Order: sequence, then C-alpha cells, then structure tokens
Amino acid sequence: MSNLVAKRYVKALLKGRDSDHIDIINNQLKLIASAYKDEKFINIIGSVDVTTYQKVDLLLSFIGNNDYIVNNLLILLGKNRRLTLIPAISEELEKEFSILMNNYGGIVYSSTELTSDYMLEIQNKFSNKFGINLTLTNQVCDYDGIKVEIDGLGVEIGFEKNKFKSQMIEHILKAV
Repeated sequence: MSNLVAKRYVKALLKGRDSDHIDIINNQLKLIASAYKDEKFINIIGSVDVTTYQKVDLLLSFIGNNDYIVNNLLILLGKNRRLTLIPAISEELEKEFSILMNNYGGIVYSSTELTSDYMLEIQNKFSNKFGINLTLTNQVCDYDGIKVEIDGLGVEIGFEKNKFKSQMIEHILKAV
C-alpha cells in the first residue's frame, strides 16, 4: 500500500523537472531517508508528543540548504501524517531516476570471488547488449555456477553446472 502512495508522490516529483533538479531532490531525500534507520528517530517521528511542525523542522535540518520542492513535500507529508513514507518515496525516486538516467545495477552470484577484469568484461558485454550503463557487484554464495541479476530490467541469466551436466547427458542419450 505504501509503495502505491509513494509512486504517486514520485510521479509528481518527476513531472516537468530536468535531470539535474531530480538529482538534487533524490540526494536530499536519500539523506533524510537514511535517518529512518535509527530507532530513536523513528520514535520521534511516531511520537504524539512532538508536533508535526517540529517533525518537519527536524527533517529539514538534516539537509540544510534544501530545495523548495523537498521543503514543500515534507510540509505536505507532515500535514497528511505521512512522514513515515519518506524511505519508500526515496527508494522509488532512486529507481525512477536510475531508469531516467539509463543506469542500472546488478549482482553476479557465484561460488567464488570473480576477478575485477572478469567482472568488468561481464559488465561491458551486458551494457552493450542492453544499451545501458551497468554496474555489477559480485556476491559469493552457494550457487554452483554463475548467475547475473539486473535490477530494474527484470533480467536474470544463469548457468548452473548440474543443469549443464544433465542436459549434456540427455543430449548424448538422444544421439545414441
């Protein structure tokens, strides 16, 4: 539910703004959203003893020289008692900004640590294939093979050793 509401706020934030302005808004909201990781901060935002004005003022103090759009957004969220939506709005704005700038991130799952040259080669091949700017990170896990997931595009490509073995055996048996 909160994601649907956050998407509406993000749609309004994006409308009619250039990428530089969206980047400023995105950075300011990320800074504010990082405060929501602290339990004490969440208690302050959820407290009925602290006025909405004080909560909004606290949020604005995090970013100092704030953009008027962020200022108005925080005031609006405060009036509607939706200050807890800020992390969801920030996350959704980050996704939309990445799509707008054609930047995507992905994870390469493997059983061993891959060299930086190999990671760069995979990254460049996928970037060229999909026509995007891609940043990949390696995550070592129990996956017996290699799998690449690209967030935002919904792409998942994998190669598993056991599956390859079984397909090879099937192919040989069919040939015989």
